[in-house]
Amino acid sequence: MFLRIGLTALCASLSLSVFARDITLQETVTTQSINSVAVSEDGQVAAFTRVVPRTPYVDDDGSDYVELLVVRGEQEPVPFITDKHGVGDVSIHGDFIYFTSKRDGDDHTSLYKISLNGGEAQKVFSHNNSIYSYTLSADGRYLAFRAQTEADKKTKDLAKKGFKAEVYEEENEFTHAWLVDLTNEEPMAAQITDDRQVYSVAFRPGHEQLLLRTAPTALVDDNYMSSQYELVSYAGAQESAFETVGKLGKAEFSPNGRYLAVIGSADYNDPADGRLFVFDLQNQNTVREVLPDYPGHVQDIDWRRNDELIYLGHIGTESEVRAITMQWLETRTLLEPGQAIVVDIEATPQQAGVYARAHRATHPTELFRIENQSLIRLTDSNPWLADITMPRQETISYAARDGLELEGILVYPTDYQEGTRYPLITVVHGGPESHYSNGWLDRYGSPVKYAAQQGYALFFPNYRGSTGRGVEFSKLGQNDYAGKEFDDIVDGKNHLVEMGLVDNEKAGITGGSYGGFASAWGATAQTEHWAASVMFVGISDNISKFGTTDIAKEMHAVHARSYPWEKWQWYLERSPIYHAEKARTPILIMHGKEDTRVHPSQSMELYRYLKTHGNVPVRLVLYPGEGHGNRRVAAQLDYSMRLMRWMDHFLMADGTEAPSHELPHAEQLK
Repeated sequence: MFLRIGLTALCASLSLSVFARDITLQETVTTQSINSVAVSEDGQVAAFTRVVPRTPYVDDDGSDYVELLVVRGEQEPVPFITDKHGVGDVSIHGDFIYFTSKRDGDDHTSLYKISLNGGEAQKVFSHNNSIYSYTLSADGRYLAFRAQTEADKKTKDLAKKGFKAEVYEEENEFTHAWLVDLTNEEPMAAQITDDRQVYSVAFRPGHEQLLLRTAPTALVDDNYMSSQYELVSYAGAQESAFETVGKLGKAEFSPNGRYLAVIGSADYNDPADGRLFVFDLQNQNTVREVLPDYPGHVQDIDWRRNDELIYLGHIGTESEVRAITMQWLETRTLLEPGQAIVVDIEATPQQAGVYARAHRATHPTELFRIENQSLIRLTDSNPWLADITMPRQETISYAARDGLELEGILVYPTDYQEGTRYPLITVVHGGPESHYSNGWLDRYGSPVKYAAQQGYALFFPNYRGSTGRGVEFSKLGQNDYAGKEFDDIVDGKNHLVEMGLVDNEKAGITGGSYGGFASAWGATAQTEHWAASVMFVGISDNISKFGTTDIAKEMHAVHARSYPWEKWQWYLERSPIYHAEKARTPILIMHGKEDTRVHPSQSMELYRYLKTHGNVPVRLVLYPGEGHGNRRVAAQLDYSMRLMRWMDHFLMADGTEAPSHELPHAEQLK
């Protein structure tokens, strides 16, 4: 018996060494993933969308393709729509799958349906503007959706004559709620809101009411900080509202319409929605926080029975799925932490199984069903990953210099040998109200498998201010820009050095948004700790950042807790440009030219300061058509190539001058 086990393990090891191969950067940015799921009433059929990135150097520039597939039980998924028109907002009602798409002959995105048995897609409703999202009443009679009013045709005519002036923040058009009776011979949409922005719409079961999430303006800041849920009649009259403060997440009615579960915030200064509240509509909308002092953040919710709510929680670097009853607030486990990182859940009333989108260190997001406290995998979007060498990945804990216990995810070099020191790439998440989970971390900005096979260790720290550890922990970075939060990152690097894993002289740092801020801070104020830096859509000047961002209200409420004019010098000293003269860390700066969250001027400022001082290699790369993050595969691949070239040059090759700015794209054209 022991001999047989030993031979089996040996054969598996030999097979791995013979057939396993390295991943490429092009493969990293073109992995497919499951984007959404809808479940039939009997829980036996799931319709889901799969994101299929374009092929670099072959396809024309554009957004990813989205396909529609159907899986029955544990059978092989069946493709339903795989053309280039795209599929969005999928739901199942009766015998049909509904979805939004802009197909041949459409001027705008319309609503379609296709039989669960397959066939051709049929148009259900087309509006005079694009349908952003929709919902159907339980009996299928009514359609409610979100859309803007029809554009003024004279605007285009005036633009041709040169009248193109833009009035900043005053020309944002409301997205309204609309209602359609589909039983009419010629269905017409009735606009039921006109004085506020509508972000979501849902029918209340058993009642002629709609639940809307609204905000007083169409500005991003009000979406984050000033939205509310309200109940309106089919005519649009407000009948009740649900009092909440701060950021709001998803809301779901119980099957009988009595309860409304809402993912909300502890208070106005809570950095992220992650508390779970339940309103009782039969008792004057009284509200209870049903998971007080939850040590993580609630990510998603769905009802399985009138009195049983399923919730997905992220705790530390793991996730859990549990059920809670309304009468006694008793909870029980449906999926223990450690099996996968669940992204969202889909429950069906009166059905035992719960569908989940989830990922692991070995694969991107796939579709699963949760049964008997275990996961049944239903899709394999990237079967070729079975041939890729997978590096060791684990959660580690370390103490910050003030004693605070922190977590991070460590990825070892593919050919790790104990006692050998390796170059390090530390990848800092944005937000900072975000966190890393111990799952699939490969992105264009963090090509984990590729970097590990090149001999790098990678570290993903959940520094103070991260989510996943409750409200109190997520507030620890407030009113302390670039303070203890970024010291935590250095302390993590030093911990890896003390472990004997990392070469202290070959440590690199990178990240986007707030992670870009950390990367800029590491290259300037903390330059002695980092040998290379890659900053993406990052902050360099906290004074001008406040005046150029689209989230100034959120910055004040959940990050800075003050205004620049209250302490000008403090804001200046917490800005990387203030420390530019002492920078000795080579820094590559990259930014989307259309970014409204962190204006490209933030990158331009740091570039100009460093270039003028002339003490260190610096390069600025801008991406036309991209915003706060690269969406298109060509821009993603270009970013990955530049990131790795910069790290290789300064951490592996001990370069002193910047590497060539040219990449071998032309050689790859077919």
